[in-house]
Amino acid sequence: MELSQTPVAILAGGTDFYPALLDKPAPEHVLDVTRIAGLRGIDVTENGWRIGAASTWTDVVQASLPPAFDALKAAAREVGSIQIQNTATVAGNLCNASPAADGVPPLLALNASVELCSVRGRRLLSLREFLLGPRSTALQSDELLVAIHVPLIGNNAQSSFLKLGSRRYLVISIVMACALVAADDQGNLVDVRVSVGSCSAVARRLFELERVLIGQSIHSDLQVHITPDLFGALTPIDDVRGSADYRMDAAHRLVCRSIASSVELLRCAYAMNGIGQHQDTNEMDPL
Repeated sequence: MELSQTPVAILAGGTDFYPALLDKPAPEHVLDVTRIAGLRGIDVTENGWRIGAASTWTDVVQASLPPAFDALKAAAREVGSIQIQNTATVAGNLCNASPAADGVPPLLALNASVELCSVRGRRLLSLREFLLGPRSTALQSDELLVAIHVPLIGNNAQSSFLKLGSRRYLVISIVMACALVAADDQGNLVDVRVSVGSCSAVARRLFELERVLIGQSIHSDLQVHITPDLFGALTPIDDVRGSADYRMDAAHRLVCRSIASSVELLRCAYAMNGIGQHQDTNEMDPL
C-alpha cells in the first residue's frame, strides 16, 4: 500500500487520534507505525541529534541530553499524564499542529527541523516551515514524518520552559514560553532564542527580542530590554481559557521568567568554572 495511492491515517501514540473522532467513524485505513524500529530512538549524529518520530515523551525525559534540551524535557513532563507521556509521540505532537502543543516552543528554540519521507525521496523542513497553522502542516499526503533533527549547539547553552494553565497539571496551556541562552567567556550573550506558544496560530520565535538581548552581559539587568513592543510576532485571541490581553501580559511575564531562569543557570555554570566573572553588580531580578 502506497500513501500516494490510498488515503491512510497514520497512527503513532494515538492519544489524540481517537478522541478527535468524537462520534465520527474511524477511517477505513489506519497505519500504525509505533513498532517500526527505525522510527524510535534518540541518537547523537555528527551534525547534532536525531529524535525518531515514534519516540515518546518519556523517551525524551529519560534520554541523556545536554542542558540545551532541559526545556524540551520540561515540556515533555507537561504532556498529559505519565501514561500519556509513555505513549504519545514527538512527531504526533507536531503533526497534530495544535497552537497549544507543548513540544513546539522548545523545539523551535532548538532550531529543529523535520525529516519527511515518501516514495519520491526525503526532504528536510525547518519546524517553522512545517507548521502552517492550527491543525495544518506542510506534510504531503504521500509523506511520513520519520525524524526530528536538532543541530549542534554550544556546550554552555542553558534552557527553560514555563507553562501557564488553569491548574498545575493535565491542562491545555493558556501561554507557554521557552528561552535558550549561551554566552562567551566574558559572560556576554552570544545566542538567545525565545519562543512563545498559545499566543498565535502557531508558536512563534521572538526574533526582535533575541537581537536586542544578544551582546548583553548575563550579569546586567536584562529585564529593561524585554519590552512589550518586542512581542509583535504574537497574535493572541480571546477564547474560553483567556483573553488576548491577558495572554499578552502573561507572555511578557513568562518570557521574563524563562530568560531569568536560563540566565541564572548560565551564571551558576560560569561561577562553578570560574569564567565570565562579572564587573557589573546590577544583577538581573529573577522575578
